[in-house]
Amino acid sequence: MEEVQARAPGKIILSGEHAVVHGSTAVASSISLYTYVSLRFSTPSDNQDLLKLQLKDPALEFSWPITRIQQVLPESAAVLSSTPASCSVECAKSIAALVEELDIPEAKIGIASGISAFLWLYSSIQGFKPATVVVSSELPLGSGLGSSAAFCVAMAAALLAFTDSASLDVNQQDWQFFGEKELELVNRWAFEGEKIIHGKPSGIDNTVSSYGNIISFKSGNLTHMKSNVPLKMLITNTKVGRNTKALVAGVSERMLRHPDAMAFVFSAVDSISKELTSILKSPTPDELSVTEKEEKIEELMEMNQGLLQCMGVSHATIETVLRTTLKYKLASKLTGAGGGGCVLTLLPTLLSGTIIDKVITELESCGFQCIIAEIGGTGVEVKFGNSSS
Repeated sequence: MEEVQARAPGKIILSGEHAVVHGSTAVASSISLYTYVSLRFSTPSDNQDLLKLQLKDPALEFSWPITRIQQVLPESAAVLSSTPASCSVECAKSIAALVEELDIPEAKIGIASGISAFLWLYSSIQGFKPATVVVSSELPLGSGLGSSAAFCVAMAAALLAFTDSASLDVNQQDWQFFGEKELELVNRWAFEGEKIIHGKPSGIDNTVSSYGNIISFKSGNLTHMKSNVPLKMLITNTKVGRNTKALVAGVSERMLRHPDAMAFVFSAVDSISKELTSILKSPTPDELSVTEKEEKIEELMEMNQGLLQCMGVSHATIETVLRTTLKYKLASKLTGAGGGGCVLTLLPTLLSGTIIDKVITELESCGFQCIIAEIGGTGVEVKFGNSSS
């Protein structure tokens, strides 16, 4: 039975969010929380001419007769796995019609764009083969941890694993990586999926999810690097939804009102990002130097958070997390757009588990969700055979 499982990590922004729009350097990292996609093609004996999509987290399942997809998407029949293509306006309308026929509960309507991205990627890469696709994720949705990019990357990887565009060992039972060229292809396809979900994504989230590790970016240029500091973060999800567009616009308006002061703010953020990358890249010979580096990173995080407050993107819930972690002498900063979303707290290597438990208990009593994650791990991977993750 042809079956493959793919997993792609989420991301956090370690420094430089918002300022990056105004020319500063930002640093993003993959985290050890994954979205999983398993793909199993139906066999003739299954007698099922359906494409099924099971979403584990909202516990929803959808299916389409293959003939229905063929009627709606005739032009996707030319399988283009080796050349990522954008979804045309016409095609987007046809897919939207397919999605509108589904019975998506009002409260979960946000997933419609993800289903559209799935239908586009599936029909473009695999054509019209009946299959069952199952998606599960450790990433909270819509909280700035790159859940949609991880979904698109894992989906593209699973779909490409069974094409001539990928040279993977189908008999190997362990997780395996794509080669450089193939990874670029996965990333480009994922970006097309992200466009369907977000309209005009930056491409940073899918790149971090595809390649893993750490990426610094400035004015559209991305630099990949490997961290030599094993960082562990507590990620606190305030569960406050945010309007990224409005927050970005707010920073730009503040820039217009106070151009000189804001120019210094953005310049300071740029320096913080550059210093952070040099700390992460430099070799760490022993425990003492790890502790020294962690202390420097904590200071940089505090400085970056202060500058984000200057930009006006903090929020009462973010301040609650900052006050709580400060009681335990831990450094925190918002990550992503702000105005809610998630907050990062560095957990130093020598910090006792008892303190970590206390902090988490206190934060969870405020109604927040806490997740511990490692920073800068591997990117997308695939595994063949029967999935039992």
